[in-house]
Amino acid sequence: MRTLADWLERQEKSHPSAIDLTLSRVREVAQRLDLLKPAHRVVTVAGTNGKGSTVAYLDALFRSGGLTSGRFTSPHLRRYNERICVNDVEATDAELIESFERIEAVRGSTTLTFFEYNALAALDHFRRRAVDVAVLEVGLGGRLDATNIIDADVGVLTSIGLDHVEWLGTTPADIGREKAGIFRRNRPAVLGSADLPASVHEVIAATGARPVIAGRDFATREHAGGWDFFCGSLQLPDLPLPALAGVHQVGNAAMALAAIAAGEFGIELTRERVSAALRAVRVDGRFQIVPGPVEWILDVAHNVPAALVLRENLRSLPARRTIAVCGILGDKDIPGIGAALRDDIQEWILVALDGGRALSTQELAARLAPGAAIAAMAGQATDVASGCRLARAAAAPGDRVLVFGSFLTVGPALEFLGI
Repeated sequence: MRTLADWLERQEKSHPSAIDLTLSRVREVAQRLDLLKPAHRVVTVAGTNGKGSTVAYLDALFRSGGLTSGRFTSPHLRRYNERICVNDVEATDAELIESFERIEAVRGSTTLTFFEYNALAALDHFRRRAVDVAVLEVGLGGRLDATNIIDADVGVLTSIGLDHVEWLGTTPADIGREKAGIFRRNRPAVLGSADLPASVHEVIAATGARPVIAGRDFATREHAGGWDFFCGSLQLPDLPLPALAGVHQVGNAAMALAAIAAGEFGIELTRERVSAALRAVRVDGRFQIVPGPVEWILDVAHNVPAALVLRENLRSLPARRTIAVCGILGDKDIPGIGAALRDDIQEWILVALDGGRALSTQELAARLAPGAAIAAMAGQATDVASGCRLARAAAAPGDRVLVFGSFLTVGPALEFLGI
């Protein structure tokens, strides 16, 4: 009998290319599995940054209202099982294998990418667990992402920035058009900003979706120790700040609240219920602060918009000497990421990552240096754990270690710290 590791290894080799942005193959297999019209409600979340946090808020809010909630996210930090959860409990190896066996039994000669297997397994698992609602995080783009074979009851678009330009286009307009492809006629299209590209609004108009726009249809007001939320007749005063750290987390939580209010999911959003959900949310690797004599901060931050948010978050904290453990994949805008953070990092430790898109530390240094003006290269390491050991040895009480650049950087760092 194949183990989960065996299945995943096989799936990585199933399709000729790792990314294939077409829906015909995955839709065909989903049709054979009778997954295309789920009995449960669906919220699909797209965006360059903020997706993971918004999904986490939605999931927590649905559970606080008594609904059985399925959550699909990617990639994972430590275990593949993290990607598929019901009521915040990861799918077991056995449950995942059962889903893979069902997919294999019907796919015939149709090949699937690794992510397409993942998305189908999530949909299959949610059906077997009879969830009330599923929250799906788009993997890449939106219009041609495997999650988009399902007609979402509510679509959420968090932000638009330049990332994955080889797949989505080289301008914000191109990327906005692709990501807005998750919206459906007569269904809410929640936008995290009124300043998204015009192409997003053009898609909404052409589709006939119902825009729900931050600053117009819902709003927040922050004050000392908390914030207020307003969305039509729904008013939630004096909410606590979310448990997730970061200056943009109130906005992410507001998008989740607006999506639930607009989608009419039948749960009452009381101040007590919402407050409890906000306090309970946790997402590893998103400006995650580990306090101590040496403070550690872990943030995936693998594109320029995310690096700019990370910079803003760092500057909201008391200043500390900062040592970076940095690993970035080769298909990212490495000079841009480095330039965004160069003034906030005093020493850099570069680490090599695994996989076909990885760079050597020498190559990473060469790409960082022109944009980042790195003068204090503290070291290089063949893996993340070794880089973390170098940072721990170099840090003095009162210093900060920042681990960033990729899920493949933050995941091993969490293991290193025993979190």
